[in-house]
Amino acid sequence: MTSAQVDKEYGGDGTAGGPAGGSAPEEGYERGLGSRQVQMIAIGGAIGVGLFMGAGANIAKAGPSIILMYALAGVVIFFIMRALGELLLYRPVSGSFAEYAREFLGPFFGFATGWTYWLMWVVTGMAELTAAAIYIHFWFPQIPQWVSALVFLVVLFGVNLISVKIFGEVEFWFSMIKVTAIIGMIVIGLGVLTLGFSDAGDTAAASNLWAHDGIFPNGIGSSLMTLQGVMFAYLAVELVGVTAGESENPEKTLPKAINTLPWRIIVFYVGALTVILAVVKWTEFSAGASPFVHAFEKMGIPLAAGIVNFVVLTAALSSCNSGMYSTGRMLRDLAANSEAPRLFGKLNSRKTPAFGITVSVALMGIGVVLNYIVPEKAFGYVTSVATAAGIWTWMMILISHIRYRRGVRAGLLPASSFPAPGGSAFSWVAVGFLALVTCLIAYDKDARVSLYVGAVWAVCLLIGWQYLKRRTPRPAEGAAPGGSTPEYASAE
Repeated sequence: MTSAQVDKEYGGDGTAGGPAGGSAPEEGYERGLGSRQVQMIAIGGAIGVGLFMGAGANIAKAGPSIILMYALAGVVIFFIMRALGELLLYRPVSGSFAEYAREFLGPFFGFATGWTYWLMWVVTGMAELTAAAIYIHFWFPQIPQWVSALVFLVVLFGVNLISVKIFGEVEFWFSMIKVTAIIGMIVIGLGVLTLGFSDAGDTAAASNLWAHDGIFPNGIGSSLMTLQGVMFAYLAVELVGVTAGESENPEKTLPKAINTLPWRIIVFYVGALTVILAVVKWTEFSAGASPFVHAFEKMGIPLAAGIVNFVVLTAALSSCNSGMYSTGRMLRDLAANSEAPRLFGKLNSRKTPAFGITVSVALMGIGVVLNYIVPEKAFGYVTSVATAAGIWTWMMILISHIRYRRGVRAGLLPASSFPAPGGSAFSWVAVGFLALVTCLIAYDKDARVSLYVGAVWAVCLLIGWQYLKRRTPRPAEGAAPGGSTPEYASAE
């Protein structure tokens, strides 16, 4: 069943658009995300708990070289996003990663990518709800943790169920808080460095970036081992691709959102960490503590812990909010291709995939219950699973892009209006980098659990796929969306 058929059956308008050059497919969704909201969703996707909390452990491992690791990973993320951008302007659809994997790699890869991205956001949602409840506990220790988590779950569920416009507005303000906090930190830090005020004024200096055992104090190997944590911090940058089906003007808003990514990385990651490590020497940071909180406390800023705790709370809620949004869209895309129960294809009267969101939220709610019995390392395990799922998604984007460019060169597909710089060559570089990160995850005994979970998940996907093949006649593996084998799959 195609997206247009699902729309016709479940209340969408059934409008189908062609590839690049044609109108974007409506898919029954309301195009309720304006430029302002798409821009902030893109910005918010680049700022999360991985930066506010996870950077502390990475600094302790890598010292000042962590700045280079974030910059290196940021370059690769830009390659990935430009590859996605070229595909989005070739054919802007909601559920884009699965759709492109399905078109360029075959039905199984679309099935696997859609369900894997859904899994990534479900487990991330569990972790973020728990984190948000812990942050509330900081102010109100008398409130049971499960109560806070449940309240947040219900509120964000309502936001996603009501309207995509409400989702976009909530995400806009969540992102605005994060952006304001980081810019404020940078400005204050630069003031400490240049004017010498605050309690940290006497020791703050640019030389802190190299004076304490050098830029690579623990060796290059230790720095490279932080790349898996660094990549977790960048999870959700691809969320802008999921908004394609509901953006008012994807041809204008999506390229703008993607092209500003380097500036977001430079300011929010490289810039913020450079200022923090210049104000406070790297040896004072440790795992389990936010470097932002510690830096504010070192400067003697009143209520520093409370301020940053509020910012990190919004980061967790923002991530969970985005997770609910994306899971519903991915499940609907899977249903449109007969790879999930048909109920997931339904849109409610407000044109949101209500049933898919509801099921995903219910599973996130299980995480609230499980947090009573799982050990403290569970949060780390969940984030490593999310990272592994994210790497799969990025890999599918890159390989789909390589196949697409092959088709364009062979004259079998129309060129996109937003070509990626370097063509497929940079996509191959990014594939190699992600393969390196996967090897580093396998080498780390704590993060290795994500690969075990991934193996179990792969078996589940293969079993599910075999069941679908028996139940529903499908095109041959590697077939194009219409059922014919795509010539560009082997075109040189």
